[in-house]
Amino acid sequence: MRANGIAITMVVVQVLALLAGAASAQTTAPTRDDIVGKLNHFEQAVEVDLPAMKQQVMERAKTRIKNDPGPVNRPLIAPDLANLPAFNAQIQFDADTPIIQPASYQTVGRIADALVHSSLLPYTFLIVGHVESSAKTREANAILSQRRADAIRDVLVNTFKISTKRLHPIGLGEEQFLDRAKPTSAVNGQLQILTYAKVPEDAPAHPAAAPGPAAKKPAKKR
Repeated sequence: MRANGIAITMVVVQVLALLAGAASAQTTAPTRDDIVGKLNHFEQAVEVDLPAMKQQVMERAKTRIKNDPGPVNRPLIAPDLANLPAFNAQIQFDADTPIIQPASYQTVGRIADALVHSSLLPYTFLIVGHVESSAKTREANAILSQRRADAIRDVLVNTFKISTKRLHPIGLGEEQFLDRAKPTSAVNGQLQILTYAKVPEDAPAHPAAAPGPAAKKPAKKR
């Protein structure tokens, strides 16, 4: 009986080790090559009017449609985005804010490394913010998804000096779930990087330096 007990204990330990290893693998930041491999097979641009799409997202999120089919059956607002090469990033933000948690800084840095890889330099990218369905209004979630996409763009530009002309942030809120069958799944909170189009010929290699904070005026002597 004791031998059987030891054997069972060993099996339990091995299973727990495998589960821990799987969890660790899921939280490991992707490598630059992982990201490049997802994004470097661009074939054809899709026709997307980004300003119009942003307006459409907000208008649809604000509208209380009496016969709304619900998040599972709600029509996709930009189905053509599925035809673009995509990398889905697990970026952690503070709850209900666009503040990136320190644990995700490495992932953002790897994205920056990928975007300056020689095979991706000719392209521009969409930064697509998503959110999972929550008790918040669709309008609030649309705004939050846009702010999070903007936050990633700002870090890539200001910290990693990626050209602003190569990055186009767009928040889709609840209007285009990554997993429509499970609107409340954490998967829907992932952020997407999509290879969007060729870089405009007049785009600079790097953005203009952002202005520094205004100098404080010396206190008046009394």
